[in-house]
Amino acid sequence: MSGVVRLGWRLGAAAARGRAGRPLSQAPAGGDEVGGAQGGGSGSGSREAVERLVRAHPVVVFMKGSPAQPLCGFSNAVVQILRLHGVEDYRAHDVLQDPELRQGIKNYSNWPTIPQVYLNGEFVGGCDILLQMHQNGDLVEELKKLGIRSALLDAEKDQDKK
Repeated sequence: MSGVVRLGWRLGAAAARGRAGRPLSQAPAGGDEVGGAQGGGSGSGSREAVERLVRAHPVVVFMKGSPAQPLCGFSNAVVQILRLHGVEDYRAHDVLQDPELRQGIKNYSNWPTIPQVYLNGEFVGGCDILLQMHQNGDLVEELKKLGIRSALLDAEKDQDKK
């Protein structure tokens, strides 16, 4: 399946489920709350634990490493794309620290690869889809639905003034 087709399918699925835009909470960038969600017999990779992590903040990334030190090129690309758009407040979870979470997030999204990006609790995709959204302008629109103004809009304004 081509990246564009996957993008369309994922965006269509997300739209069908509906996205209620809400303001971005002021969560610290790169916060990692992988542990602590265990109890009542549900480990960090259980559907319930993953659901809590996905819905905890408007922008959530499951990645290898941390935003300050990504441990794979694809995770690094996602961090850089978010940085380009000025998205600093997001929750990042290092799946290398928790094998149960690593498998759990793949099962939850039915997507086999890491990184995985969630906006407002909805799965967007991985590096390739986020890159495609960045290139075609869809990411600016999706961030706007979350109440986040992309820094690229301000950069364009500054460039137009010159």
